[in-house]
Formats: sequence, structure tokens, C-alpha cells
Amino acid sequence: MKKTIDWNNLGFAYQPVDYRFVSEYKNGNWDKGLMSDNPNVTINESAGVLQYAQTCFEGLKAYTTVDNKIVCFRPDLNAKRMADSCRRLEMPVFPEDRFVEAVIETVRKNIDFVPPYGSGASLYIRPYMFGSNPVIGVKPADEYQFRIFVTPVGSYFKGGIKPIVIRVSDFDRAAPHGTGHIKAGLNYAMSLHAIVDAHNQGFSENMYLDSASRTKVEETGGANFIFVTKDNTIVTPKSDSILPSITRRSLMYVAQHYLGLKAEEREICFKEVKDFKECALCGTAAVLSPVGKIFDHGDEILFPSGMEQMGEITKKLYDTLVGIQLGTIQAPEGWIRIIKN
Repeated sequence: MKKTIDWNNLGFAYQPVDYRFVSEYKNGNWDKGLMSDNPNVTINESAGVLQYAQTCFEGLKAYTTVDNKIVCFRPDLNAKRMADSCRRLEMPVFPEDRFVEAVIETVRKNIDFVPPYGSGASLYIRPYMFGSNPVIGVKPADEYQFRIFVTPVGSYFKGGIKPIVIRVSDFDRAAPHGTGHIKAGLNYAMSLHAIVDAHNQGFSENMYLDSASRTKVEETGGANFIFVTKDNTIVTPKSDSILPSITRRSLMYVAQHYLGLKAEEREICFKEVKDFKECALCGTAAVLSPVGKIFDHGDEILFPSGMEQMGEITKKLYDTLVGIQLGTIQAPEGWIRIIKN
């Protein structure tokens, strides 16, 4: 039976549910894992995660579709990306097939927390891993925990979708040949001061430029960029120091195969941005968040799509991908994993 929750007025915040998945890595092997009803984590004061930030995470969602199935969106890509993060951080890879199975099992155990179709809400899924044994020398931990918790969240756009104003940041997000391409907790910690400062200055987000030349667009603290040119080509930045967004990859496919548009992943010089007609941020939380204006140290770029609504092409991308996720539009093979029919 569905939980008694005001689904239409959920915020985007954590609330505990009944169960979470826990697996431990010791003596070179992962155990079989279990479902726990305890939302708390107990670790040593010198655990590797606390001393040297050895942790990574993922984020995806489960949805109720128009025909009342419960599904999740491309979990195999989250499994692969987490494996890549683990390798870069010298952490043991949780097997990708087991990752997907654990996601499905965790959602099933908390099935009554999956919001109903039409509410605009979803079940957010957070897989994560961290070094758990005491470490004092600078080295990888020997023991790890892989966990998944879920929490129901509301629509990212309360009160409707409105374009945001962002700024070009003076801070750097990631170094060349660094860790910007993996979903490490340390990357997000590095962005916190910059986002708080942006909010204090009246901006919704930061636009980070490449730290080597500060001439190319990279991403924000937690989302990739998508631009629309005047001839309706979709362009997105290409860089070895930005996170390979699953939402972005999916939107690029949608642009080409559903909307018949040209789509390019390439280096984007900041000086080009003033010539684009639409701009948006893309990621799991919002799918697409339209940008109406970019502030650059006293100069402003106001996109032709304006500050009142999502641009025409951006809206088509958003509606199509959300339709695929919610079952109103036929999905490409392998994109949707059914959890409950």
C-alpha cells in the first residue's frame, strides 16, 4: 500500500524510507549484501572516507509510468560510471550486474515510496561507496561499504519551469588530468564555496570554464550544458575534465533520433555562447533547467529564448525525454528497466 505522503507537494530533500542495501568489501571480496532497516552508518573515527575523502556516488530515479509500471532509467550506465569512478579512486569495483540488481532490489523493498504517475514526483536512488577501515597514512583503504538508499522527491520545478540566471565563475571546478570526469564526493565539496557565493550574489549557478585557458565552457557544479544554435543544432561541451552525464547522452540521442536534429559534442569557446539561441543545464534532478541569462563580470548574455519560458527546442528535448521515462513515448531498446509490472 502506498505511503500516506502529500506527493504533489514533496520537496527535493532526503526523507528516510524502510530499507537500504548494504554490501561490505573485506579481504579482497564483496559479501553478498543485505537489506537493512537502519538508516545510520557506523564507522571508525579514522575511516578512509573521513580522512582522505575516498568516496564516490551515483544518482538515478525510479518512476511510475502512465500504464502503472515502476521503472528506472538506464541503470547500466550508472553502474559503468561508478565503476570508472572506483578505478580512478583506487576503490574496488562493485560488479556492474550486481549494481543493477541491487538498485532494483532496493526499489522493490521500498515500492510503497514510489510516487504515483502524474504527481511530478519520483523515487531518487543514491548508490554510494566509501573507504570504511581506519587509515592514517595517505593510501587507499582496505575495506569498503557499498550502499544504496532511496528517497521520494518532488518535481525539481515547483511553480513551473522558469529560466535561471547564472554567472561565469572565477573559481575552477576541476584540473586537467584531474578527477572532474568521475563522480567523486571531493569534486562536489570543492564546488560548495563557489555555489554559496553565487547564491549570495543572486545567481542560481556557476558556469565553469576550463582551468587551463579559461576560454572554453565546461559545466556547472552538478550539471552539464546543452546549447541550441541559430540553425537548431544541439551542441554540448567536450572535455576530459567534465562528468559524462547520462541525461546529456540521452538528450543528444533524442535530438538526433526523435527530433531529427543535428547534435554535436565538441569544444565550445565561451566567446561563441553569445551567438546561441538557447541554453540549458542537464542532469538527473531536473532533466533540463533552462538558462535565460549569463552574467560575465559586468557583461550580460541574454538568450533569445528569454526569461519567461523554456526555449522551443529545449522544451521539445525535455518533453521527449520525460515522455520516454514515463512511458508516454516509446523508449529505445534497453533504456527502461522494469522493476514492477
